[in-house]
Amino acid sequence: MNGKSERQSRALAWVLWPLAALVWSGASPAAYPDRPLRLVVSFPPGGSADFQARIVGPKLTEQLRQQVVIDNRSGGSGVVALEIVAKAAPDGYTLLLGPMSGLAMNPALFSKLPYDSARDFAPISMTSRVTLALAASVSLPANSVKELVALAKASPGKFTYGSTGIGNVTHLAGEMLKTNAGIDLVHVPYKGAGPQLIDVISGNVAVGFTSLTAAIPHVRSGRLKALVVTSKQRSSAAPDIPTVSEVGMPEIEIATGWFGILAPAHTPKAIISRLNAEIVKVIKMPDVQTRFTGQGLDPATSTAEEFAALIKSDLVKWAKVIKQAGIRAE
Repeated sequence: MNGKSERQSRALAWVLWPLAALVWSGASPAAYPDRPLRLVVSFPPGGSADFQARIVGPKLTEQLRQQVVIDNRSGGSGVVALEIVAKAAPDGYTLLLGPMSGLAMNPALFSKLPYDSARDFAPISMTSRVTLALAASVSLPANSVKELVALAKASPGKFTYGSTGIGNVTHLAGEMLKTNAGIDLVHVPYKGAGPQLIDVISGNVAVGFTSLTAAIPHVRSGRLKALVVTSKQRSSAAPDIPTVSEVGMPEIEIATGWFGILAPAHTPKAIISRLNAEIVKVIKMPDVQTRFTGQGLDPATSTAEEFAALIKSDLVKWAKVIKQAGIRAE
């Protein structure tokens, strides 16, 4: 083959590669979607992740005119769900409602993961930012962070705090509380907000950081009390709960999370663009905004590029925090 023919062959290969990728993935942007989609959620029912999925899923079903099936796959600090999506066909039919913890924190917690946050996913759009609340059993003789600190200092190691999983933002918020207040609380990890809050309500653990979304129904019913929220300002969904700045612990403001929807890497850009447009449209619907804010979630959207940049920056931020805290998941 002469030089000219070789250059022409290479040029043709670059032109045909995107088409070959579409054929390989079985996806055609023009026909997409032509069958049901699967939205994998890395937490069990009862928390902010599942709450969002149950709102966004039906709306996307209407927008895409194809059923969006919610698939809760909890376990392994989100690793189970993220691995499923990372290894799925890049055809736009398997999506992830991904948490900050699994995408931006796990790489610093685990020496080995079956996925790479930066390479194995195609970010589509954010869906929300999440405020945490420090929930307490109503039987706990403390109605404020100040009173909790006094109790813990009087009996070091006696009181426990629950998290929704080892190494995630609820765990780190608890460690930040211990460091800032100079107290000794025993960590008890759970597989999600549902089982965590059952034990806080029953008094099996004294307190626990969890999403405000998960805590609000129980606070409103009187089954739980909330001592503080991690946001900069009081939440409109729970205006009586003070912020960490108000109780003298502004450092814990870092302990807020986010969620977003992602696809496997190499999903065709046309499909990513279509999904981004539909997801943004859903999150901006007035009834969706009302339901999110009513449960302590801040609705948020982004371009695919903005979401990718957020993941990249948070990988660096949380690696520093986790190293300083000396936390390992293994």
